[in-house]
Amino acid sequence: MMKTHRMAMAAVVALLLTAFTAHAEDPAKRSTGAYVDDKVVSTKVKAALLKDPEVKALQVNVETYNGVVQLSGFVDKPEQISRATEVTKGVEGVKSVKNDLIVRPNPGK
Repeated sequence: MMKTHRMAMAAVVALLLTAFTAHAEDPAKRSTGAYVDDKVVSTKVKAALLKDPEVKALQVNVETYNGVVQLSGFVDKPEQISRATEVTKGVEGVKSVKNDLIVRPNPGK
């Protein structure tokens, strides 16, 4: 049973390593390490935004390039734009934030 579990884990690790090294289509031509680091930062930022009660994180897109995080998408209030920047700056690995969030127009008012 334990041997089967180890083999399954080894297969998963091999698959993940293959996936990470297969990002040859990355138009920025970052190294595999930089690419993975940026993905980790994006994931940490998204998790931090999801934890924050003020930011509607499901409406926010997060992209990272060399530690520079770009936030895009729509929010309901201007306060959410500044809060998203504040939360993002608090994440380890974030060098700077480019906030392109837009307040969703409310045609009903």
